[in-house]
Amino acid sequence: IARRAGVGKTAVYRRWRSKLHLVLDLVSAIAVQGLPAPDTGSLEGDLRLLYEVTSRALRHPVASQVIPDLQAEAARNPEIAEALQKALREGQHGVASGIVRAAVERGELRAEVDEELALDLVSGPLYWRAVVVRAELPKGYLGKLAAATAAGLRAL
Repeated sequence: IARRAGVGKTAVYRRWRSKLHLVLDLVSAIAVQGLPAPDTGSLEGDLRLLYEVTSRALRHPVASQVIPDLQAEAARNPEIAEALQKALREGQHGVASGIVRAAVERGELRAEVDEELALDLVSGPLYWRAVVVRAELPKGYLGKLAAATAAGLRAL
């Protein structure tokens, strides 16, 4: 990083206390900027697009190595845990929240939907399968997940 920026390592360490903090800042920036706000006109379509983009990002070789390390470090370091939670809230949950609000505005979901539960339902299953279990996504899985999630959100 220092070489590409044309500075010495000391300049990098003045900005970030450690490599882990540098990676965390990078992940935060990507989480916030990397996800589009889907607007397909339907809840299921928005979920499908979100899942497609997210699954590609989670399968990226760097992400598949860095995310488990960040989670492990977050379990040991409250400062890292807080920063990681903030990054996820602003990124993934920000987009998921937009999907839920748009579905409410279109009348696809009830106005009094439990937003926190909805966000867990939207974000949790793909993260579980791709990051925790590290299982392959069979053909058609994302479409089925989008349909099941939309049905679950309608039941809230």
